[in-house]
Formats: sequence, structure tokens, C-alpha cells
Amino acid sequence: MVHVGKMISLFCLGTLFLLPGQSSAQTSSPANSADLQKVITQLNAAASKFLSAQADFTWDQYQAVVEEHDVQTGTIYYERKKGVTRTAAYIKDDNGNPAPKTVVYDNGEAQYYVPSIKQLTVIRAGANKGQWESFLTLGFGGSGADLQANWKVSLLGTDNINGVSVAKLDLVPLQQKVLDMFPHVTIWIDPTQGISYKQIFYEPGGDNRTATYKNIRYNQPVASDIFEIKKAPGTVVK
Repeated sequence: MVHVGKMISLFCLGTLFLLPGQSSAQTSSPANSADLQKVITQLNAAASKFLSAQADFTWDQYQAVVEEHDVQTGTIYYERKKGVTRTAAYIKDDNGNPAPKTVVYDNGEAQYYVPSIKQLTVIRAGANKGQWESFLTLGFGGSGADLQANWKVSLLGTDNINGVSVAKLDLVPLQQKVLDMFPHVTIWIDPTQGISYKQIFYEPGGDNRTATYKNIRYNQPVASDIFEIKKAPGTVVK
């Protein structure tokens, strides 16, 4: 099981398979620099149009030492209003077993709710709010300019996922404390909509976390109560 704080951190980093944790980051050559700039320009245009996204997800946390996978599935929601993004992930099962949990980020605060034990964990971004939110939109509505402000971006080519042409980008964090957590991240993103179909966060020691998304609904209305955690009576807040 992923530690609560780490899980929320991963969630706020963009939520976010089975590959070794060796860096595959590449430096863009002059031959593909124009292609990378085209993707960045497309992401800038997509960010200006992004209102919301909903998707079914699979999160797979691989622990290399014990060669085990912690797989969680559920539904995630993103919404942007007046330049502010909030998101909610509803985890339905854990390793095939029903295990409802909810993670919500709104206005600098992440909440993790486990109804089975009536416990709500709250983590506030504080001075890191801007950083959290720039990572929060990684692959979901973030602009190309924001991407380049926080990551060294390399274009690894294009792929096709579920009939959608996606750009494969490798990202190396520019901030040391993020680099210490994730030497690099690879994302597969539709640059015309600013929607990510797959993300792999590589961790030191060979661990990695893969997020895959399907049944994506783009710019469709999201009910406001999606971003409100409905606590059961007697819930303990930590």
C-alpha cells in the first residue's frame, strides 16, 4: 500500500508500468526541435480552451525490491474555472478488492478520505501551492509554457493510443526536490486537447508508478459536488 502522504504527492504531481527505473530521457536534436515546438504551441492553444476532463484511471505502483504491484482503479475529474484548477479522484478498488477512497485537491488543499475507517487526512500546499498546481495540470489542461517552466522537455516521438495520435514526451524536473523524487517522467499526451492518456513516474531505486486513462470525456459539465468530500458522522480529521 502506498503511504498516504506519498499517494497525495503523486496525485498532485499529475497523477500519474512495468519498466525499469532507468532514465530514458533524451536531448532534443536540431532535427526534432521544430516538432517539439509544434507540440508546445499546440499545448498552449489547448490550455486556453480547457474547461474540464473526466476519465477512468488505473494507477499501478511498482515496488522493485519485492517485485509487487499495487493497482488502484477509479474515476478522475478535472475542472478549470477563472484560471483555477481543481480535481477529484474516486478510487473504487485496490488490487481487485472494493476499497472506496477519495482524493480531492481544491485551492491549495489536498484531502484523502477513507470511509471504511472514517478518516480524513488533510495536507495543505502552503508556499508550494503554485508548484502543486503546475504539476496538477501535468497532462490535463496545462500549457506548453508551464511544462517548459518546470521540466526539461524532450520529444520521443508519437504513438497511437485508442485511435488517438499522441506525443510521447520525456520530462526531467528542473527543481531539485522534485528530481530527488522522480528522476524523470514520461507522458503520452494529445496536444490538440491537452489530455494525457498515459504517464510513468520513475522513482529512485527502480520503483515506478504508471497512470493510464480511458473513456475520456473532454469539456463536459462536471457536477459541483464532485469536488466535495461527503464525510460520514464520526469521521476523524488528521
